Amino acid sequence: MSALATDTAGTAPREETRPGVLERLGDRLNPLVVKEVRQGLRSRLFWVSFGLMLVACFILSLVAYAATRDAGLTTHGQGYFFAFFFCQSVVHFFIIPYSAYRSLAREREDETWVLLILTGLGPRRILRGKVASFLVQAGLYTSAVGPFLLFSYYLNGIDLPTILLVLGLGAGWLVFLTVVAVCAATLADGRIGRALVHFVLLGTLGMSMLYSLIAAWFLSDQGYRSTARDEDFLIGLGIFLWVMLSYGWVLFETAAARLSLVTENYTHGPRLALTLQMLLSAVLLVGLWLMDTPGTATAGAASILGCLHLTLIGIFVATDVDGQARALRAHTRPFSLLRPGAVRGFRLIVLLVLGWTALCCGLLSLSVSNGGVTEHHLLTVLAAPAYAIFFLSLPLVVGRLPRSDRLASPAVVRVLFFALAGLAGALLPLLAVLFDQRVDDPLFNLLNPFLGLDNFSDYDYSLNETKMSLGLLACVWGMAVLAAFTADRALVARERRIHAS
Repeated sequence: MSALATDTAGTAPREETRPGVLERLGDRLNPLVVKEVRQGLRSRLFWVSFGLMLVACFILSLVAYAATRDAGLTTHGQGYFFAFFFCQSVVHFFIIPYSAYRSLAREREDETWVLLILTGLGPRRILRGKVASFLVQAGLYTSAVGPFLLFSYYLNGIDLPTILLVLGLGAGWLVFLTVVAVCAATLADGRIGRALVHFVLLGTLGMSMLYSLIAAWFLSDQGYRSTARDEDFLIGLGIFLWVMLSYGWVLFETAAARLSLVTENYTHGPRLALTLQMLLSAVLLVGLWLMDTPGTATAGAASILGCLHLTLIGIFVATDVDGQARALRAHTRPFSLLRPGAVRGFRLIVLLVLGWTALCCGLLSLSVSNGGVTEHHLLTVLAAPAYAIFFLSLPLVVGRLPRSDRLASPAVVRVLFFALAGLAGALLPLLAVLFDQRVDDPLFNLLNPFLGLDNFSDYDYSLNETKMSLGLLACVWGMAVLAAFTADRALVARERRIHAS
C-alpha cells in the first residue's frame, strides 16, 4: 500500500492536449462545403470547363508569344488581358452561378432538402455552405487562369493596379451572382414556375457576363490612373459596390426565409435586412450630400428611386401568408413589424416609405441655398411616395374584396399589382384621347403612376409655373391614405379570421 501510494503521489498529472489550429478550423468548417466541393470536383462539368479554359488560355499565350517574339516594344497587353478575362468570365459569371442554382434546385426537386434540414445545420448555414463551396471552386479556376492574366502585364499596355481592380470587382460580381442564383432556386415550387425561373436566370446570367466584359474593357482601356482621379467614377463605383452588398444580403435572407419552417420567425431576417439597407442607404446619402451638396433635382431622383425600390420589394413583403405561425402570435405586438404576417409587412413598408420621404424633404431644404426652382422638385419628392403607397395598397384591397382565400393568395395579389399599374398607365391616357384631351392631361392622368409622376416633375420655364399644383397632389395623397387605411383594415380582419378558424 505504501509503495502504491508512493507511485501514485510521484506520478505527475497528465496535461490535456489542446486541439490544433487545423482541428479547430475543421470543427468550425461547414460540413456542407466539403461535401459540395468534393461532389463538384468529381463532376464532368468541372473538368470539361476547367480543361477548356486552360486550353484556350494556353493557345492565347502561344499566340501572344509568337506575335511579340520578334517585335520590339509592344503594347498588346490590354487585348490579351481581355481575352484571358473572357475565358475566366464564362466560368465565373455563368457556369459557377448556374451550377449553384442547379445544386439547390436539385435538392428541392429530389426532396432531399428535408434531409439537410434534419442535420440541424439550419437554412442559413446550409445556404452559406452552398455559396462558399462554389466560391471555392471559383478560386480553383482563378488559380489556373491567374498566371495567364499576370502574363498580359509583361506584354505592356496595361498596368498591374488595373488588373487587380478588374479582378477585385469581378470577385464581388461573382459573389453577388452566386447569391442571386441560390435565391432564384427558392422562388418557385411548381414545375411551370421552375421552368420560368430557369429561363429568366439563364438570360440574366448571359446579360451579366456581357456587362462584366464591357466593364472590364472600359477599365482596362481607361487605366487605373485616369479612373482613380475621376471623382464621379469613384462615387459610382462606391454606389455599385453598396448595391451589390446590400441587395446580396437581402436576397440571401429572403432565400433563407423561404426555406425555413412555418413555425419559425422566418420574416425576421429579410425584414431586418431591408430596414438596415434603407437606414444605411440614408446615412450614405446624407454623407454624399454633406461632401458636395447637389442640386434640388437630386432629391426628387432619390425619392423616386427609393420609393420604386420599396414598392417592388413591398409587394412581396405585404403579401405574406397569414396564419402560418400561430405559435408566434402570443408574443406579437402592434410594433412587432419583423414578425410574420401581411399586415405587419405592409405597415413596415409604409413606415419606410414615409421615413425615406422625410429624409428627401430634409435634403431638399438643404439644397435651396443653391438656387433654382424648388416648387416642382418638392412636388416630385412628395408625389413619388403617394403613388407608391396607393399602388401598394390597391391590389391588397382588390384582392380581399371577394373574401376568397384563393383570390387573396400572394401570387394573385402580386399579379394584380402589376396588372393595375399597367392598366393605369395605359387606359388613362387612352381615356384622355377619347375625350379630345392631350395624352398627358393632368386630370385624366392624376392616378397614372408614370405620366402622373412625370406631370408633377414637369416645369414650364417659359411661363415660370408648374404643370401641377399642391391641390392635385393633396388629392393623390388623399386617395393613397384612404387606400392604405382600407388595406390595413382588410389585412387585420383577414388575419383575425384565419387565426380564429
